[in-house]
Amino acid sequence: MTPFTYARADAAEQALELAGGGARFLGGGTNLIDLMRERIEAPAALVDVSGIGRTIEETADGGLLIGAGVRNTDLAEHPLVRTRYPLVTRAIVAGASAQIRNMATVGGNLLQRTRCTYFYDVEGSRCNKRVPGEGCDAQGGFNRIHAILGASEACVATHPSDLCVALAALDATVHVEGPQGAREIAFGDFHLLPGDTPKRETALAPGELVTAIELPPLPVAAHSRYRKVRDRASYAFALISVAAALRVEDGRVAEVRLALGGVAHRPWRAHAAEAALVGAAANEASFLAAADAELSAAVPLRDNGFKIDLARRTIAAVLSDLSGVGA
Repeated sequence: MTPFTYARADAAEQALELAGGGARFLGGGTNLIDLMRERIEAPAALVDVSGIGRTIEETADGGLLIGAGVRNTDLAEHPLVRTRYPLVTRAIVAGASAQIRNMATVGGNLLQRTRCTYFYDVEGSRCNKRVPGEGCDAQGGFNRIHAILGASEACVATHPSDLCVALAALDATVHVEGPQGAREIAFGDFHLLPGDTPKRETALAPGELVTAIELPPLPVAAHSRYRKVRDRASYAFALISVAAALRVEDGRVAEVRLALGGVAHRPWRAHAAEAALVGAAANEASFLAAADAELSAAVPLRDNGFKIDLARRTIAAVLSDLSGVGA
Protein backbone atom coordinates (compact mmCIF):
# COMPACT_ATOMS: atom_id res chain seq x y z
CA MET A 1 0.00 0.00 0.00
CA THR A 2 1.21 3.50 -0.85
CA PRO A 3 0.91 5.71 2.26
CA PHE A 4 -0.97 9.00 2.04
CA THR A 5 -2.26 11.66 4.38
CA TYR A 6 -5.92 12.61 4.75
CA ALA A 7 -7.57 15.88 5.75
CA ARG A 8 -11.19 17.04 5.62
CA ALA A 9 -12.15 20.55 4.53
CA ASP A 10 -15.29 22.41 5.56
CA ALA A 11 -15.04 25.20 2.96
CA ALA A 12 -13.48 25.74 -0.44
CA GLU A 13 -10.94 28.20 0.96
CA GLN A 14 -9.78 25.65 3.52
CA ALA A 15 -9.61 22.93 0.86
CA LEU A 16 -7.37 25.07 -1.34
CA GLU A 17 -5.10 25.85 1.60
CA LEU A 18 -4.83 22.19 2.61
CA ALA A 19 -4.10 21.15 -0.97
CA GLY A 20 -1.31 23.68 -1.36
CA GLY A 21 1.32 20.95 -1.47
CA GLY A 22 -0.25 19.12 -4.40
CA ALA A 23 -2.92 17.02 -2.65
CA ARG A 24 -5.81 15.49 -4.58
CA PHE A 25 -9.39 16.46 -3.81
CA LEU A 26 -11.66 13.59 -2.73
CA GLY A 27 -15.42 13.65 -3.31
CA GLY A 28 -17.41 10.44 -3.06
CA GLY A 29 -14.33 8.41 -3.96
CA THR A 30 -16.18 6.13 -6.36
CA ASN A 31 -13.50 6.58 -9.04
CA LEU A 32 -10.38 7.95 -7.34
CA ILE A 33 -10.23 5.18 -4.72
CA ASP A 34 -10.51 2.56 -7.46
CA LEU A 35 -7.64 4.22 -9.32
CA MET A 36 -5.55 4.15 -6.17
CA ARG A 37 -6.31 0.47 -5.59
CA GLU A 38 -5.29 -0.32 -9.16
CA ARG A 39 -2.04 1.66 -8.66
CA ILE A 40 -2.92 4.01 -11.52
CA GLU A 41 -2.87 7.00 -9.20
CA ALA A 42 -0.86 7.34 -6.00
CA PRO A 43 -1.49 10.76 -4.42
CA ALA A 44 0.60 11.54 -1.36
CA ALA A 45 -2.30 13.47 0.22
CA LEU A 46 -6.08 13.59 -0.03
CA VAL A 47 -8.31 16.51 0.91
CA ASP A 48 -11.90 15.42 1.49
CA VAL A 49 -14.28 17.99 -0.04
CA SER A 50 -17.42 15.83 0.05
CA GLY A 51 -19.03 18.07 2.66
CA ILE A 52 -18.63 21.27 0.64
CA GLY A 53 -21.31 22.58 -1.73
CA ARG A 54 -24.19 20.30 -0.83
CA THR A 55 -27.04 22.61 -1.92
CA ILE A 56 -29.13 23.09 -5.07
CA GLU A 57 -30.36 26.66 -5.47
CA GLU A 58 -32.53 28.40 -8.04
CA THR A 59 -30.72 31.31 -9.69
CA ALA A 60 -32.29 34.72 -10.22
CA ASP A 61 -32.86 34.04 -13.92
CA GLY A 62 -34.55 30.69 -13.35
CA GLY A 63 -31.58 28.37 -13.75
CA LEU A 64 -30.05 26.10 -11.10
CA LEU A 65 -26.77 26.33 -9.19
CA ILE A 66 -25.72 22.85 -8.11
CA GLY A 67 -23.00 22.51 -5.50
CA ALA A 68 -20.16 20.19 -6.46
CA GLY A 69 -20.71 18.15 -3.29
CA VAL A 70 -24.33 17.30 -4.13
CA ARG A 71 -24.80 13.53 -4.29
CA ASN A 72 -25.98 12.16 -7.61
CA THR A 73 -29.09 10.67 -6.00
CA ASP A 74 -30.07 14.02 -4.50
CA LEU A 75 -29.64 15.75 -7.85
CA ALA A 76 -31.68 13.14 -9.71
CA GLU A 77 -34.52 13.36 -7.18
CA HIS A 78 -34.68 17.14 -6.89
CA PRO A 79 -38.13 18.34 -8.01
CA LEU A 80 -36.80 21.24 -10.12
CA VAL A 81 -34.39 18.92 -11.90
CA ARG A 82 -37.09 16.35 -12.58
CA THR A 83 -39.47 18.95 -14.04
CA ARG A 84 -37.11 21.42 -15.78
CA TYR A 85 -34.23 19.12 -16.79
CA PRO A 86 -35.56 15.54 -16.92
CA LEU A 87 -32.65 14.38 -19.11
CA VAL A 88 -30.37 15.01 -16.10
CA THR A 89 -32.41 12.70 -13.91
CA ARG A 90 -32.54 10.04 -16.61
CA ALA A 91 -28.79 10.24 -17.19
CA ILE A 92 -27.96 9.84 -13.51
CA VAL A 93 -30.30 6.89 -13.03
CA ALA A 94 -28.84 5.22 -16.13
CA GLY A 95 -25.30 5.90 -14.97
CA ALA A 96 -24.71 3.67 -11.97
CA SER A 97 -26.15 1.48 -9.25
CA ALA A 98 -28.12 3.09 -6.42
CA GLN A 99 -25.23 2.50 -4.01
CA ILE A 100 -22.81 4.43 -6.22
CA ARG A 101 -25.31 7.21 -6.89
CA ASN A 102 -25.72 7.62 -3.13
CA MET A 103 -21.97 8.19 -2.72
CA ALA A 104 -20.86 9.90 -5.94
CA THR A 105 -20.76 13.69 -6.08
CA VAL A 106 -21.60 15.95 -9.00
CA GLY A 107 -18.13 17.51 -9.02
CA GLY A 108 -16.47 14.11 -8.94
CA ASN A 109 -18.63 12.94 -11.83
CA LEU A 110 -17.08 15.59 -14.05
CA LEU A 111 -13.59 14.36 -13.20
CA GLN A 112 -13.97 10.60 -13.51
CA ARG A 113 -11.45 8.97 -15.80
CA THR A 114 -11.87 6.57 -18.72
CA ARG A 115 -12.74 2.92 -18.24
CA CYS A 116 -10.46 1.85 -21.11
CA THR A 117 -9.20 -1.64 -20.26
CA TYR A 118 -5.68 -0.77 -21.42
CA PHE A 119 -5.64 2.25 -19.11
CA TYR A 120 -6.41 -0.07 -16.19
CA ASP A 121 -3.93 -2.78 -17.23
CA VAL A 122 -0.91 -1.32 -15.44
CA GLU A 123 1.32 -4.35 -15.79
CA GLY A 124 0.51 -5.53 -19.30
CA SER A 125 -0.44 -2.59 -21.55
CA ARG A 126 1.03 0.63 -22.85
CA CYS A 127 -1.08 3.74 -22.24
CA ASN A 128 -0.27 7.37 -22.97
CA LYS A 129 -2.72 8.46 -20.29
CA ARG A 130 -0.74 6.71 -17.59
CA VAL A 131 2.75 7.24 -19.00
CA PRO A 132 3.00 9.99 -21.65
CA GLY A 133 4.88 8.81 -24.71
CA GLU A 134 4.56 5.12 -23.85
CA GLY A 135 2.12 4.29 -26.65
CA CYS A 136 -1.51 3.20 -26.98
CA ASP A 137 -2.20 -0.53 -27.12
CA ALA A 138 -5.89 0.11 -27.72
CA GLN A 139 -5.07 1.24 -31.26
CA GLY A 140 -4.27 -2.30 -32.40
CA GLY A 141 -6.00 -4.17 -29.61
CA PHE A 142 -9.60 -5.02 -28.81
CA ASN A 143 -11.19 -1.60 -29.24
CA ARG A 144 -14.92 -2.26 -29.32
CA ILE A 145 -15.73 0.36 -26.64
CA HIS A 146 -13.41 3.05 -27.95
CA ALA A 147 -13.85 6.40 -29.71
CA ILE A 148 -15.11 7.05 -33.22
CA LEU A 149 -14.97 10.87 -33.01
CA GLY A 150 -12.24 13.27 -31.95
CA ALA A 151 -9.61 10.62 -31.24
CA SER A 152 -5.89 10.85 -31.99
CA GLU A 153 -2.96 8.54 -32.56
CA ALA A 154 -2.07 9.05 -28.91
CA CYS A 155 -5.44 7.99 -27.44
CA VAL A 156 -8.78 6.48 -28.48
CA ALA A 157 -10.35 6.27 -25.01
CA THR A 158 -13.92 7.43 -24.34
CA HIS A 159 -15.30 9.51 -21.49
CA PRO A 160 -17.40 7.35 -19.13
CA SER A 161 -19.90 9.81 -17.64
CA ASP A 162 -23.63 9.80 -18.39
CA LEU A 163 -24.40 12.95 -16.43
CA CYS A 164 -21.77 14.89 -18.38
CA VAL A 165 -23.49 14.08 -21.68
CA ALA A 166 -26.68 15.69 -20.36
CA LEU A 167 -24.75 18.70 -19.04
CA ALA A 168 -23.06 19.14 -22.43
CA ALA A 169 -26.46 19.28 -24.15
CA LEU A 170 -27.61 21.92 -21.67
CA ASP A 171 -24.62 24.27 -22.04
CA ALA A 172 -23.88 24.09 -18.33
CA THR A 173 -21.20 26.23 -16.71
CA VAL A 174 -18.55 24.88 -14.35
CA HIS A 175 -17.59 27.11 -11.40
CA VAL A 176 -14.07 26.61 -10.05
CA GLU A 177 -11.83 28.15 -7.42
CA GLY A 178 -8.07 27.98 -7.28
CA PRO A 179 -4.88 29.69 -6.18
CA GLN A 180 -5.54 32.46 -8.73
CA GLY A 181 -9.15 33.01 -7.64
CA ALA A 182 -12.57 31.98 -8.95
CA ARG A 183 -13.55 31.56 -12.58
CA GLU A 184 -16.21 29.98 -14.79
CA ILE A 185 -15.64 27.46 -17.59
CA ALA A 186 -18.20 26.74 -20.31
CA PHE A 187 -19.02 23.04 -20.17
CA GLY A 188 -18.07 22.56 -23.80
CA ASP A 189 -14.56 23.77 -22.95
CA PHE A 190 -14.14 21.82 -19.73
CA HIS A 191 -13.24 18.37 -21.12
CA LEU A 192 -10.41 18.15 -23.65
CA LEU A 193 -9.82 16.00 -26.71
CA PRO A 194 -6.68 13.85 -26.43
CA GLY A 195 -4.47 15.34 -29.14
CA ASP A 196 -0.85 14.69 -28.18
CA THR A 197 -1.52 15.11 -24.44
CA PRO A 198 -4.21 12.60 -23.41
CA LYS A 199 -3.06 12.69 -19.80
CA ARG A 200 -4.54 16.20 -19.55
CA GLU A 201 -8.28 15.61 -19.55
CA THR A 202 -9.83 18.89 -18.37
CA ALA A 203 -9.24 22.62 -18.53
CA LEU A 204 -8.62 22.80 -14.77
CA ALA A 205 -5.39 24.54 -13.79
CA PRO A 206 -3.20 22.94 -11.10
CA GLY A 207 -4.80 23.24 -7.68
CA GLU A 208 -8.25 24.28 -8.94
CA LEU A 209 -11.36 22.87 -7.30
CA VAL A 210 -14.78 22.45 -8.95
CA THR A 211 -17.25 24.21 -6.63
CA ALA A 212 -20.53 24.19 -8.58
CA ILE A 213 -22.27 23.49 -11.87
CA GLU A 214 -24.79 26.01 -13.18
CA LEU A 215 -27.66 25.08 -15.48
CA PRO A 216 -29.07 27.95 -17.55
CA PRO A 217 -32.80 28.69 -17.76
CA LEU A 218 -33.75 26.60 -20.77
CA PRO A 219 -37.47 25.98 -21.41
CA VAL A 220 -36.74 23.41 -24.14
CA ALA A 221 -34.98 21.23 -21.54
CA ALA A 222 -38.34 20.38 -19.95
CA HIS A 223 -39.00 18.31 -23.07
CA SER A 224 -35.90 16.13 -23.09
CA ARG A 225 -34.68 12.54 -23.02
CA TYR A 226 -31.55 10.56 -22.26
CA ARG A 227 -31.10 7.13 -23.79
CA LYS A 228 -28.20 4.79 -23.07
CA VAL A 229 -27.36 1.74 -25.18
CA ARG A 230 -25.18 -0.78 -23.35
CA ASP A 231 -24.33 -4.46 -23.36
CA ARG A 232 -26.57 -5.25 -20.40
CA ALA A 233 -29.42 -3.50 -18.66
CA SER A 234 -27.66 -3.51 -15.30
CA TYR A 235 -24.72 -1.27 -14.33
CA ALA A 236 -22.62 -0.87 -17.50
CA PHE A 237 -20.94 1.93 -19.40
CA ALA A 238 -22.47 3.25 -22.61
CA LEU A 239 -21.66 1.95 -26.04
CA ILE A 240 -23.69 4.90 -27.28
CA SER A 241 -25.80 7.41 -25.39
CA VAL A 242 -27.91 10.34 -26.57
CA ALA A 243 -29.05 13.40 -24.61
CA ALA A 244 -31.60 15.48 -26.48
CA ALA A 245 -34.08 18.31 -26.01
CA LEU A 246 -36.47 19.29 -28.77
CA ARG A 247 -39.08 21.92 -29.58
CA VAL A 248 -41.26 21.48 -32.67
CA GLU A 249 -43.49 24.20 -34.15
CA ASP A 250 -45.81 23.66 -37.11
CA GLY A 251 -44.18 20.34 -37.88
CA ARG A 252 -40.63 21.72 -38.03
CA VAL A 253 -37.74 21.73 -35.60
CA ALA A 254 -37.62 25.11 -33.88
CA GLU A 255 -34.98 24.32 -31.26
CA VAL A 256 -32.81 21.31 -30.51
CA ARG A 257 -30.03 20.32 -28.12
CA LEU A 258 -28.10 17.12 -28.81
CA ALA A 259 -25.07 15.46 -27.21
CA LEU A 260 -23.56 11.99 -27.50
CA GLY A 261 -21.74 9.70 -25.08
CA GLY A 262 -19.57 6.66 -25.70
CA VAL A 263 -18.15 8.13 -28.90
CA ALA A 264 -15.28 10.41 -27.87
CA HIS A 265 -12.72 11.41 -25.27
CA ARG A 266 -15.19 14.00 -23.99
CA PRO A 267 -18.99 14.32 -24.01
CA TRP A 268 -19.69 15.10 -27.66
CA ARG A 269 -21.93 18.06 -28.46
CA ALA A 270 -23.52 17.33 -31.84
CA HIS A 271 -23.31 20.80 -33.38
CA ALA A 272 -23.46 19.59 -36.99
CA ALA A 273 -26.62 17.61 -36.32
CA GLU A 274 -28.23 20.56 -34.54
CA ALA A 275 -27.46 22.88 -37.45
CA ALA A 276 -28.97 20.40 -39.90
CA LEU A 277 -32.13 20.04 -37.83
CA VAL A 278 -33.19 23.63 -37.13
CA GLY A 279 -35.93 24.47 -39.63
CA ALA A 280 -36.12 20.90 -40.96
CA ALA A 281 -39.27 18.81 -40.95
CA ALA A 282 -39.66 16.91 -37.71
CA ASN A 283 -39.62 13.43 -39.20
CA GLU A 284 -37.42 10.36 -39.25
CA ALA A 285 -35.80 11.25 -42.56
CA SER A 286 -34.60 14.59 -41.17
CA PHE A 287 -33.40 12.98 -37.96
CA LEU A 288 -31.38 10.37 -39.85
CA ALA A 289 -29.93 13.01 -42.18
CA ALA A 290 -28.86 15.11 -39.18
CA ALA A 291 -27.23 12.08 -37.59
CA ASP A 292 -25.37 11.41 -40.84
CA ALA A 293 -24.12 15.00 -40.87
CA GLU A 294 -22.68 14.57 -37.38
CA LEU A 295 -21.23 11.11 -37.96
CA SER A 296 -19.63 11.88 -41.33
CA ALA A 297 -16.42 12.66 -39.43
CA ALA A 298 -16.42 9.35 -37.56
CA VAL A 299 -13.29 7.20 -37.89
CA PRO A 300 -14.00 3.66 -36.69
CA LEU A 301 -11.37 1.31 -35.36
CA ARG A 302 -11.17 -2.40 -36.12
CA ASP A 303 -13.84 -3.48 -33.64
CA ASN A 304 -16.16 -0.50 -33.18
CA GLY A 305 -17.51 0.35 -36.61
CA PHE A 306 -20.94 -0.76 -35.41
CA LYS A 307 -21.07 2.37 -33.24
CA ILE A 308 -21.70 4.58 -36.28
CA ASP A 309 -24.96 2.91 -37.25
CA LEU A 310 -25.91 2.41 -33.60
CA ALA A 311 -25.45 6.13 -32.91
CA ARG A 312 -27.35 7.02 -36.08
CA ARG A 313 -30.35 4.90 -35.17
CA THR A 314 -30.32 5.95 -31.52
CA ILE A 315 -30.28 9.66 -32.40
CA ALA A 316 -33.24 9.16 -34.75
CA ALA A 317 -35.13 7.09 -32.18
CA VAL A 318 -34.69 9.64 -29.37
CA LEU A 319 -35.69 12.58 -31.57
CA SER A 320 -38.66 10.64 -32.94
CA ASP A 321 -39.76 9.91 -29.39
CA LEU A 322 -39.53 13.59 -28.46
CA SER A 323 -41.35 14.77 -31.57
CA GLY A 324 -44.12 12.15 -31.41
CA VAL A 325 -43.25 10.72 -34.82
CA GLY A 326 -44.91 7.33 -35.10
CA ALA A 327 -46.94 7.90 -31.93
